[in-house]
Order: sequence, then C-alpha cells, then structure tokens
Amino acid sequence: MVLMKISDYDYSLPEERIAQFPPEVRGQSRLLVLHKQSGTIQHRSYQGVAEYLDAGDVVVLNNTKVIKARLIGTNSAGRQRELLLIETHGHAPSHNIRNCLYRGKLHEGETLDVKGTKVYIRKILSNGIAEIESGEDLLALADHTGTVPLPPYMKRQATEKDIERYQTVFAKKAGSVAAPTASLNFTDQLQDKLKAKGVKVVYLTLHVGLGTFLPIRSDKVEDHEMHSEYYEIPQTTVVAIKEARHSGHRICAVGTTVTRTLEYAAQEILQHDPSALSGEADIFMYPGYQFKVVDMLLTNFHAPRTTVLMLAAAFAGWENLRHAYEEAIAKEYNFLSYGDSMLIY
Repeated sequence: MVLMKISDYDYSLPEERIAQFPPEVRGQSRLLVLHKQSGTIQHRSYQGVAEYLDAGDVVVLNNTKVIKARLIGTNSAGRQRELLLIETHGHAPSHNIRNCLYRGKLHEGETLDVKGTKVYIRKILSNGIAEIESGEDLLALADHTGTVPLPPYMKRQATEKDIERYQTVFAKKAGSVAAPTASLNFTDQLQDKLKAKGVKVVYLTLHVGLGTFLPIRSDKVEDHEMHSEYYEIPQTTVVAIKEARHSGHRICAVGTTVTRTLEYAAQEILQHDPSALSGEADIFMYPGYQFKVVDMLLTNFHAPRTTVLMLAAAFAGWENLRHAYEEAIAKEYNFLSYGDSMLIY
C-alpha cells in the first residue's frame, strides 16, 4: 500500500493570483472547464456553465448564510483580542454560549468587552478554540457589532461591500463562518437560464466551519481529523436527486460543501425512501475516493495542501487538476474565495 502525503498535493500559487476583491459585477468571472476523462480544458465565462448541463440534470446549491462572525473584544488591561465565532452543531444548547477561534492570549474566567457587551471566557479548548458566554444572544451580538470574517489571505479589513458580496444571492439559513465560495458568482439570471433549459435547481444547507478551513497539521493523510459540520437536506432535494439518478441524469454539486454533504449522506439519499436528512458531516475525501452521488463539480481554485484541494483532486484526478491549475496560473485566473471557478465533469 502506497502511503499518501498531504505534501504531495502542493503547487506554487503566486500571491498576485489570490483575489483580494470580488468581480465588479457578480457573475462576471472566468470558468475553466476540465473534462476529467480526457483531461481537455476549455476557457469560458462562469455564466457559460449552463451550456454543460441538460434538461433533467440537477444543480445543488448550499443556502447557508454567513454570519458577521468576527468580534473584537478588549480585556481588563485594555488589549484587543479577536474572536471568530464558529459553527454550532445541530441545535445549540444556548444562544448565549458558543465556541470561537481566538487571536491573542485568553485566560479562563476573564471577561472581554465587545462594544459594551460583556463576553465571558468559559473554557480554553484545543487548537486555538475557546468556549465563550454572554448575557446576550451571541449571533445577535455578531450581527450588530461583528464584521464579515474574510479569510486571512485577503490581508485587508472587510468593507460594507463585503457584507453583500461575501454572501450568495440565495443565502437563507444563518450559521456559516465562511462562504460557500463556488456559488458567490451564481446569479438569479444563471438560475433562470438553467431552469429554462429544464435543469432542476435545488438546495441543501451545510454550515461552513472548521471542517472546511482548519489547516492540515500532519503530513500523513490518515492522521488528519476532519471536524464535523452540521447539514440539512430537504426532502424535495432528496427526491430530485433520486429521480435524476433513476432517469440517467447528472447531479452537479456547486462547491465542495455541497459535495461533502451529498457524499456523506449518499447511502440515505440513494437507498432509503425519500425523507429530509440532517446530521454532522465529517467526511474527508482524497484521491482514491469513489463518488456515489456527484457527477459534476463546480468549484473554485483552492489553496495548496488543503482538504478542499484534495477533494477536487479526488474528483478530477490529481494530474488532471495540477495541469489545469498550472494553465489557470499561466492564463492569470484569480484564485481562492473571490476568484474564478472551474467546472469538472
């Protein structure tokens, strides 16, 4: 058996290729289309994705809503501490208690002032995570005083524009601390174009959290612990997928969050009577994984040595994906959250 290493899934990403801002107009991004059987590549626009889908195919979107998860607190010595609220799992025990990633030194039992609201540090956990408590609903506090949790590689503060653009047009259920970025360029016009072709557009919810963006700290694939993320799949979505499967049509997952959700729940979706599903997805997909539900993947260009890059490599084949990334860099595509996209089919 050949041992797989995270370092095998690496490439050189020039800093200037990391998108710092969204396109001027939502949806005006580029699309690299990769045919995974032949390895052939085409260069299109994001809106051109409709040309690769047929009547009866199903497009699945993640309707999670990003919360203003970044809070700045001040301790008793007047020093600032950054708190990033992270996802709860299922029904939280209290809206006043939540876990967060933190930056700067915290101590159990201390209290921070967040714009006049007291936030108590209940516990210091592992991996830079703390459990906090407030007399106010923490999601409401974040909504009123927090800022958009832009990824650190953007190297800038969030602006008013990010409140709209770091959110999909169909965001509905609050709970994510990062956007399902593959669909940030998905527009109402594109959805109308798909529906006019007879393509079904359906939704699920996966609240994006640590499972998506926590760094991989081990070089051995099997040593990486994939954190779970809460998901819900409505019955209507399950029915649409089953019907498409039975009639020979394809399932297009928009983003790695949708892919993880569908593949984690694959047995329940395909083998049981249609019903609404919910749970905790902690699936880690890397080359060698056999996809059971997803036939097409619309995704962004991912950072080196990440779980999402390994998922894309599992779907496309690493040699195919690496070649596509090299061509995207050569042709000056924009990478990561606010960047361009690729369709793998």
